[in-house]
Amino acid sequence: MTAPVDALIALGANLGDPRANLAWAVRELAGVGVVTGVSRVYRTAPVGGPPGQPDYLNAAARLRTTLTPHDVLAALLDIERRSGRERRERWGPRVLDLDLIAYGDLSLDTDDLTLPHPRAWTRAFVLAPLHDVAPDYAHPGTGERVRDALARVGLHGVHAERDPLR
Repeated sequence: MTAPVDALIALGANLGDPRANLAWAVRELAGVGVVTGVSRVYRTAPVGGPPGQPDYLNAAARLRTTLTPHDVLAALLDIERRSGRERRERWGPRVLDLDLIAYGDLSLDTDDLTLPHPRAWTRAFVLAPLHDVAPDYAHPGTGERVRDALARVGLHGVHAERDPLR
């Protein structure tokens, strides 16, 4: 356990009922910390992976946690497992994908966890939902804020859904 820290979580799904899967995951995050913000839902085409996958629904959550970063990661992997996710191929279709994007202002590079997430600041499907919950969060290595990264990357191919998660 640590002092309370804000963690940023990216959520994605493109199998089963993706919207229901994301909503369920947000509810499950209450076991990881206090959820203080949830983004709108965004629809995007898959990036990488096998052809013919359905579109992804993406979202982000901000939570206040006293867990260590590795404990947050373990909790996210457990939520994925309980959702029925099977890890078969990189960037393949999935019932649920949860990524720890940032943990306060911590920079970390271990065998199983890199913070901030190494590709988050280049992916519109991560940045658009993050902008909803933490537009002024600054990458601890570069100082670039989420809002500025999103302006740089653009919203091409990222479409906000009308209905919020419930």
